[in-house]
Amino acid sequence: MTTTAQQHTIAGRYIDFHVLQSVPYANLNRDDTNSVKTVQYGDRERTRVSSQCWKRAVRRYFQRSIGEKALRTRRIGEAVERELRQERGWPADLARRAGQHIAAGSSIKADPPSEEEPAWSTNAMVYVPASAVTDLADLAHAHRDELEGAKDMKKGVKSILPQADIDAVLRSRNGIINLFGRMLAEVDDAGVDGAVQLAHALTTHGTDVEVDYFAAVDDITDAWRDTAGSAHMGSSEFSAGVFYRYATLDLADLLRNIGGDVAAATTLATAFGEAFVLSLPEAKKTSTAPHSIPDLVHLSVRSDRPLSYAAAFERPVGADRSGGFAEPSRRALADYAQAAGRLLGSRGVLHSGWASLEDKDLAGLGSRLDSFDELITGAVTAALSEATA
Repeated sequence: MTTTAQQHTIAGRYIDFHVLQSVPYANLNRDDTNSVKTVQYGDRERTRVSSQCWKRAVRRYFQRSIGEKALRTRRIGEAVERELRQERGWPADLARRAGQHIAAGSSIKADPPSEEEPAWSTNAMVYVPASAVTDLADLAHAHRDELEGAKDMKKGVKSILPQADIDAVLRSRNGIINLFGRMLAEVDDAGVDGAVQLAHALTTHGTDVEVDYFAAVDDITDAWRDTAGSAHMGSSEFSAGVFYRYATLDLADLLRNIGGDVAAATTLATAFGEAFVLSLPEAKKTSTAPHSIPDLVHLSVRSDRPLSYAAAFERPVGADRSGGFAEPSRRALADYAQAAGRLLGSRGVLHSGWASLEDKDLAGLGSRLDSFDELITGAVTAALSEATA
């Protein structure tokens, strides 16, 4: 029997995730000019990775670990067309017509093909479980006779497929949508309030952007030696540093999204914790391979409100005697957590723990755990345990 929110009042509402991670020479997140993203914080410029960028990395990691996928696309009609043609053996013309009627048949409506979009595409992006493609293909199959007698879609023509049935598929959701939410105003009751809040990552210290000049050698020119010069020259921007990353998971929102199922919430929260801690954006990975792990992860369970420790680094961390920023960053985080704890008192904090490469004790971060797995499991268990009267 599913445990409902009414039957089980959870002890904690928020799990705060604090991560310090040293990232070597890389450009995890570029702007529109291919430059490193930055932010002015305190009196120094810091390297920044946007929340959207790291959130995508988290979602992709989460999907691999939990075995659920979601699609964010305007090309849902083309996806259905391919499913019908490749997996169900429909004639190409009929499959294309079905995809057109699917794309144009929902409350979102659709745009006709253009130079930028070679097929009918929805006016807004849909965010649906990957299984929605199969469900929409099933809907097309149920109306195959009508589709065979219909014409190709034209602007202003109404789809022959039932709008209510297409909208019902677009309202469907899975674990990742229940976690991260969905904005889809065009379809009634399709919006989902996200349970995850994720901050932009920024370095704990000032950083300088490095411009890397490179040249590509033409192998034939190099072998024949008949002319000088390279085949291509260019430049890219990179930086390096210790990042502070923060996210909070609102378990009340998550439970509301999944109908109060505490067992499902445990699975989703644990998978999210692993994904947030271990994911890494993949920009320029083939030329930088910046595959580090966090130096320190601190988790706290709170009943009152989320609490970011970003202010610990408003004054940029200075390098230690050996020139590193990782150890001073860990100390600054622990000192800030301890000071915030004194200021706020005992209210709100139900559980606190940390795991780290650090071999020294760090007061203010709660109990030390040996592994990230133990840390995440302990926090989720404490948060979702039944509240005592």
